[in-house]
Amino acid sequence: MSAKTYKIAVMGGDGTGPEVVAEGLKVLKAASKKFGFSYTETAFDFGGARYLRTGKTIDDKEIDELKKFDAIFLGAIGHPDVKPGILEQGILLKTRFGLDQYINLRPVKLYDSRFCPLKDKKPEDIDFVVVRENSEGLYKGMGEFQNKGKKDEVAIQISYNTRKGVERCLRYAFEFTRKRNRRKKLTLCGKTNVLTYAWDLWQRTFDELKKEYTDIETDYAHVDATTMWFVKNPEWFDVIVTDNMFGDIITDLGAMIQGGMGIAAGGNINPDGVSMFEPIGGSAPKYTGKHVINPLAAICAAGMMMETLGESKAAKAIENSVIKVASTKMKSLAAGKMGYSTEEVGDLVAENL
Repeated sequence: MSAKTYKIAVMGGDGTGPEVVAEGLKVLKAASKKFGFSYTETAFDFGGARYLRTGKTIDDKEIDELKKFDAIFLGAIGHPDVKPGILEQGILLKTRFGLDQYINLRPVKLYDSRFCPLKDKKPEDIDFVVVRENSEGLYKGMGEFQNKGKKDEVAIQISYNTRKGVERCLRYAFEFTRKRNRRKKLTLCGKTNVLTYAWDLWQRTFDELKKEYTDIETDYAHVDATTMWFVKNPEWFDVIVTDNMFGDIITDLGAMIQGGMGIAAGGNINPDGVSMFEPIGGSAPKYTGKHVINPLAAICAAGMMMETLGESKAAKAIENSVIKVASTKMKSLAAGKMGYSTEEVGDLVAENL
């Protein structure tokens, strides 16, 4: 039995974020009693409501405060009354960059064939992980306008990739593939035929590193082919590694083939620092307060958090309970169609641990 106490920062955020976080914490509480670990929760009110009230997103002092925690549990950021980009850049990206969460980890796993939009695909066919570089690329926000507002306007957006950033992401992916120990196959997903500078760096670094990991099978796929194969042959994949932009796109497609945003969880990982875990579905403001949003993604995110903190038994129990509830109790994974309220789904997962 573990005797460790974990310090968890809780950022409920906007819309349905606080509702799903509450269910994640409910399950975490049940898991802590069963598996003998303890934790403290500290709530932070970062989000749209605070921004509208104070004009603040998140500052450097608050980032430093978050560094004192073992992990961050996030609901969702995004408010209908705040212009798109302000909260995403001012809170989400600033936190990821400020805490150097350079890996975005997205398991794509089908729990029940009923929820898959692909014909004849079973849970054993859809079980892979996307490792997305999370701190560079187009998301650096580098670029400029020339002659803004004029007929000959030019907008330049720069994809910024460093050898250090690329190599640490690829190394994480190789190590993760080895630890996962499923098919031990790592696919580099890029666009080497068009993006000849960035993807030359990615491909060269990948080719160098694979010499160190001779137990890992490697291959390469263009990003457009990857999306095609996600739909046609998802069983081909084990672990995929890619850059920030492509990772953002293919993980949403991954969420759809695993059953939708209601089940998709992700981690923003700093292997040597503070990581942040979240359901990837967004704040879904139209469902706020209606008690119909699916909390399973947030519960899975709590499981990922415990796995990363070293509580593997608790993490496995949470996942197994989610699988049981999704496959034996729920009519659908979509908001309002589950057959249960948000709170009832949380109760079911806690009871079935």
